[in-house]
Amino acid sequence: MPNYLAFASDNYAGICPEAWQAMAEANAGFVSSYGDDPWTAKACSLIRDTFETDCQVFFVFNGTAANSLALASLCQSYHSVICHELAHIETDECGAPEFFSNGTKILPATGANGKLDLAAVEQLITRRTDIHYPKPRVVSLTQATELGTLYSPAEVAATGELARRYGLRLQMDGARFANAAASLGCHPGDITWRAGVDVLCLGGAKNGMAVGEAVVFFKKELAEEFDYRCKQAGQLASKMRFLAAPWNGMLQNDAWLKRASHANHCAQSLAKRLRAVPQLEIMFPVEANAVFVSMPQALVDSLHRLGWHFYSFIGAGGARLMCSWATEESDIEALVGDIQKLAAENTEFQEHFLSWG
Repeated sequence: MPNYLAFASDNYAGICPEAWQAMAEANAGFVSSYGDDPWTAKACSLIRDTFETDCQVFFVFNGTAANSLALASLCQSYHSVICHELAHIETDECGAPEFFSNGTKILPATGANGKLDLAAVEQLITRRTDIHYPKPRVVSLTQATELGTLYSPAEVAATGELARRYGLRLQMDGARFANAAASLGCHPGDITWRAGVDVLCLGGAKNGMAVGEAVVFFKKELAEEFDYRCKQAGQLASKMRFLAAPWNGMLQNDAWLKRASHANHCAQSLAKRLRAVPQLEIMFPVEANAVFVSMPQALVDSLHRLGWHFYSFIGAGGARLMCSWATEESDIEALVGDIQKLAAENTEFQEHFLSWG
């Protein structure tokens, strides 16, 4: 039977073996709480080794907390954060960045394929400097973007240079950072601290963990009293070892990159097969683990009736098909097979094709 949930979200996938094994090992015996344990210490050390820099690391439960608390630590209530108009902090955090920062304003900017247009960013920074305007303080990048595209090392560095020129900080929402690093094939430091990123919110759940993200401060002075923010926000886990230990399993032997590479490869395979279906359109470059495809609504409805779960992306349109560490070739074959069958049999679908011609 087809796995009808395979492409709904990488959040739908279970825990990958490396993360599961690490949690099982951390479950043995009694250890100190609130992060004062060897599993948390090892995870912090592995993250520092991975990025080849002495960074400050904190573990929180989810991406909303990671982004919101990181931005709050960089801003006063009268500041603003510039991000892409489709960024998660603008569209999907329920106002959490504003809430935790006591009112910091989000300023959305435009840009093709989900990436910031630096001219638009600079315009937001410079269009007003009076006291009546929320003073820009942070530029936020999403890597990989909400449309599955990537910032190259040069693009991150250019954003970092722009931010520094105007005295701003650079924060990165890296919910799918593993997919970006695996696809770009560069050192993680080359698309973070070496390129000017001050704080990275490093995603774990979408990479194959059960729960948990890491907030990585590359400039340690910016992390002052961040532990208090975590506690106040309900993000200080008493059994912290279970948030931290999966990172040990993922970072050792580069499992985090191997799992992300698999998801990326599945997305490429899926996109290749969908391109062969007449009149389907791949909407954005497939650079990570997401495929956005434009298809007639009749086909969308028919696929949903068969049981396939996927989302129409708010702001960009089209069907968003996500691959994960657990996606299998049989999942791809089943979905593409149903699409091809519907294309051949569904009269309404064929009429849509003809009307497009």
